[in-house]
Amino acid sequence: MRVLFLNNEGGGFADYVEVEPGTTVQKFFARQLPDREAHDFLIRVNRQHVAADHVLAEGDRVSMTPTKIEGASGATPEVTRGTSHATARSTIRPASV
Repeated sequence: MRVLFLNNEGGGFADYVEVEPGTTVQKFFARQLPDREAHDFLIRVNRQHVAADHVLAEGDRVSMTPTKIEGASGATPEVTRGTSHATARSTIRPASV
């Protein structure tokens, strides 16, 4: 069966990928990004968060977006909630000398 895979790492790309019926999100991640750790990615199926044991279905849209970006250490996201929206900003800490 085919799923649409969106790799948002680096330049990112989208492509249809053949998977075996019964493939879980965890197995799909390990196959597509074998040298990466799943806890470093935001993984969604059809724009929804899913569990690692979620079984993919024909036509699913799977996106994998890194949450840790190389060279971005020292930035701590801080979220401020308003009445109608949430705004995220980063606090930059100086590197220790």
